[in-house]
Amino acid sequence: MKNALEPTEAQISRFMEAGGSPVSMLNLLRFREKAAYPDGRDADLPGKDAYFRYAVPMTQLVLKAGGSLDFTGDMGPLLIGEIEDDWHMAAIMTYPSPRTLVEISLTPEFAEIAVHRKAGLEGQLLIPCRTSMP
Repeated sequence: MKNALEPTEAQISRFMEAGGSPVSMLNLLRFREKAAYPDGRDADLPGKDAYFRYAVPMTQLVLKAGGSLDFTGDMGPLLIGEIEDDWHMAAIMTYPSPRTLVEISLTPEFAEIAVHRKAGLEGQLLIPCRTSMP
């Protein structure tokens, strides 16, 4: 398993090929112990707190674009399976389409808050999910 903070070009291309149907994004988040801002500010701030400086306004951007926050919560120990390191939090955000997520990520508002995401996260898995029920 390899977690990262940004998608590759190939990942973006595959994501966009899925078309215009709604997509729910399963976010698995691992926070830094302490925030790591490039300019060194808030060095004692917990990573989770730095991340929420991003998450709260990002949720508002998604809601404004017609999406929804469907779930967020702390993760406990695994019931089935094994992983090397535990994830700290899971969230599910639904977007009207893959294009909506990309368009949000290109806004000045997103650019302004993205620094908090990177400062707070040690790593992330972002898994697109679509309804498979008829």
